[in-house]
Amino acid sequence: MSEPEPAPAHGAPTRARRPRRGNPTPKAGRNLPAAIGVGLAMLFAILGGLLFLPLGFVVLTTAFAVIGVWELFRALDSQGTRMPIIPVLTGTVAIPFAAYFGGLESMLFAMVLSSTAVLLWRSLESAAGAPRSVFAGIFTLAWVPFLISFAIVPLHASGGATTAGLWPDGQVPGGAWQIAVMLLLVVSNDTFGYLVGALFGKHPMAPKISPKKSWEGFGGSVAGAMVIGILASLFVLDKPWWVGVVLAVGMVAAATAGDLAESMVKRELGVKDMSSILPGHGGVMDRLDSIVFAAPTAFILFALLSGA
Repeated sequence: MSEPEPAPAHGAPTRARRPRRGNPTPKAGRNLPAAIGVGLAMLFAILGGLLFLPLGFVVLTTAFAVIGVWELFRALDSQGTRMPIIPVLTGTVAIPFAAYFGGLESMLFAMVLSSTAVLLWRSLESAAGAPRSVFAGIFTLAWVPFLISFAIVPLHASGGATTAGLWPDGQVPGGAWQIAVMLLLVVSNDTFGYLVGALFGKHPMAPKISPKKSWEGFGGSVAGAMVIGILASLFVLDKPWWVGVVLAVGMVAAATAGDLAESMVKRELGVKDMSSILPGHGGVMDRLDSIVFAAPTAFILFALLSGA
């Protein structure tokens, strides 16, 4: 019980009590109003570009990748590892556009060429710390722009790269809807996992890596994503209901693995968030961590389920 405030001295002005403001940051560690607002704005921007202006979606995805790579560069640099940022950023721009205009083969070629550029660039500098620097550069290229470009490859297969940036006759092809469903399932994983984990989470999944991620939250992610997956499969993809279940389980597993992978990297680097550029979320990499693992997983699953 709190002690009562002492009465004001005789003749002293009485100050009115200020009402206490509710804490917008619950036990799960986010500023919830800011997180919801920023998350919805990002989702609408990405889906709007994907469904109405595919080249705009590519530009926005590339911009997110560039910011995420810059966050990694700063975090690694603070620990004494300086990656060759110029060839890495060049590759970060080149790989997604190669996926859009050239497809999977061009994306792989851009990744190899970018990795070679990192090696050659670093060989012109001092040999001190060269192995760590080269590894950091190639690791960053593989983790961020290469994996996230799997969310762009279906646009090339759908013929989006042959247009002037708009879908012909306003008809959104199947590849774009596949990407949209992937993004909705990743958002569902994060949203339902956060809500259920904040309310009922008691058993941590990986306490040494991510103490706030619980098995209860994981169950909420699976259940919520299944509902969204089944609805999307029936009404968006025109597939049997069980396809939505398979996609939901795959996306939740991939997104959770991506989240834990980034948590391991942040713990190794000794940082809580990659940056504070997104209110309520942290850095761009704190939002991309799930997508970079989910994008190639969705690409593989849709290929395997194409005949369903």
